[in-house]
Amino acid sequence: MREMSVSFDNPKRIELDLPEVDLLTSGEEPCSLIVWNDEVNTFEWVIETLMEVCGHSAEQAEQCAYIIHFQGKYSVKQGTYEELKPQCDAITDRGIGATIEVVAE
Repeated sequence: MREMSVSFDNPKRIELDLPEVDLLTSGEEPCSLIVWNDEVNTFEWVIETLMEVCGHSAEQAEQCAYIIHFQGKYSVKQGTYEELKPQCDAITDRGIGATIEVVAE
């Protein structure tokens, strides 16, 4: 339960006792590069992109493409935000949906 107190010295000032939150202050948190399914791109194009952009083998890229297709999305790579951002941009530049998400610990 949140507690609230009002200062009688300054009745416009209200203080809330809120839970502490962690702020994203460093790019060192583990992140996932998520590739999203769509109805536009072919398996071949997604596979080629994963091989060229992420350095996947043909087999790894094919497996990822199938998981993306059937599950709707898939984490194709792990790393820091700084490592994954250029790859995410390269994937989206090819017309494939991709995002970076912080991995919950």
